[in-house]
Amino acid sequence: MTFNSLTFLVFFAVVVFAHRLPLPWSVKKTNLLLASYVFYAAWNPPFVVLLWLSTVLDWWAARRVHEAKTEGARRGFMLVSVVTNLGLLAYFKYGGFVLENFAAGMNAAGIAWQAPEWDIILPVGISFYTFQTMSYTLDVYLRRSKPADSLLDFSLFVTFFPQLVAGPIVRPTDLLPQFAKPRTATPPQVLWGLMLMTLGLFQKTVIADGILAPTVDEVYAAKDLLAPTDAWLGTLAFSGQIFCDFAGYTTTAIGCSLVLGFSLVDNFRYPYAAIGFSDFWRRWHISLSTWLRDYLYVPLGGNRKGPARTYANLMITMLLGGLWHGAAWTFVVWGGLHGFYLCAERFLKGRIGHWAVWDRWLPRIGLALLTYALVNLTWVFFRAQDFDTAWRIISAMLLFDPGGKPLLDTWPVYATAATIGLMLLVHWTMRSRELHAEVQRLPAWLVGLTWGGMLFLIAITQSDSDAFIYFQF
Repeated sequence: MTFNSLTFLVFFAVVVFAHRLPLPWSVKKTNLLLASYVFYAAWNPPFVVLLWLSTVLDWWAARRVHEAKTEGARRGFMLVSVVTNLGLLAYFKYGGFVLENFAAGMNAAGIAWQAPEWDIILPVGISFYTFQTMSYTLDVYLRRSKPADSLLDFSLFVTFFPQLVAGPIVRPTDLLPQFAKPRTATPPQVLWGLMLMTLGLFQKTVIADGILAPTVDEVYAAKDLLAPTDAWLGTLAFSGQIFCDFAGYTTTAIGCSLVLGFSLVDNFRYPYAAIGFSDFWRRWHISLSTWLRDYLYVPLGGNRKGPARTYANLMITMLLGGLWHGAAWTFVVWGGLHGFYLCAERFLKGRIGHWAVWDRWLPRIGLALLTYALVNLTWVFFRAQDFDTAWRIISAMLLFDPGGKPLLDTWPVYATAATIGLMLLVHWTMRSRELHAEVQRLPAWLVGLTWGGMLFLIAITQSDSDAFIYFQF
């Protein structure tokens, strides 16, 4: 069941209706928990067992960590949670990847060995809910919070359906307290939540799938040498597609939660207006970047143990962040490039960051354009299915091999260029602003007209819409 389906609209209407009935709060939470299991089971019912396993494991481990009398016992119970959670993630997501690479290594060493076929289905959203449940046990271990008092509340925290399969990755201190007392959305919250749902679905169905996806698919499926303009347009189109697809999901999730009376954290803050790569990761997939910072980069030592260790910690964090996205070396390269960018930025800031010239508008625009261009080079490895495709596109983009014939027709070129141009304009206009505050300043008739226009375009594009890209992670 996906947000961009009629089935979900019916499901959500039933959930909202049940949630607003005059029932005890415990009953309402039970209804939300059951609805979350139904939502997840719509993909593959047996995988609900994994949700139960993660729930029971971390509920038990966190309480044992909290009650343990010695540091060794506390660490042991924490490791039970971490090892089991990461073990399940590794088995389902990386088992085939490990076998393929082991077989390749054996063959390279002259030993003929073929890996057995790995027919394991990847549970949707396992990367997201695994990190979410782990953060609960780790926070208790680090004494940032205490175990939840209610198993019902914790179960709902693990499985809350709006953000269950593609985030944002919610911390227990953000969501668990909201389940403690009865919450019912006010009329303004319902209205704003529905508007956010519309905006998110518009980003997904109209922009990502309707306008940009055809250009991306045509360029990245090409087997012949590409013209530089086609390679750049296909990659720029993917930069817009991946943003509108993923931000569309989380915007819809935040809207769904608000209609039910709950608040989720922002996951995107206009990332293509970033000035530098640290700024980019403060704006892109914020819940993952802060998770990696707090539970990986900082425990590794962060920037507290000298420059060399800092650079190593940055690279390790981003390489593992790339691998989190997918079991393929292209994702590792994507993460490694971002790690290199962050290291280079930190090195240069230490030497020329004090220059007053960087505070002027022209150098800042130059840095922003450079950031966006280099981010787009990394997107090639994120989108390409193999290194041959990635190299073919990179070669055309960097003019290493610019002799390809034009591939795209006139309409996709104009549509992609106009869409990406408008997206960048919106990101820069909204760079330091809040959407809710800006919408409140607009006249009601303009908001209503825009809302109606988005609903109309969603309705006529809906049949061509696909599943969200991040469901595969």
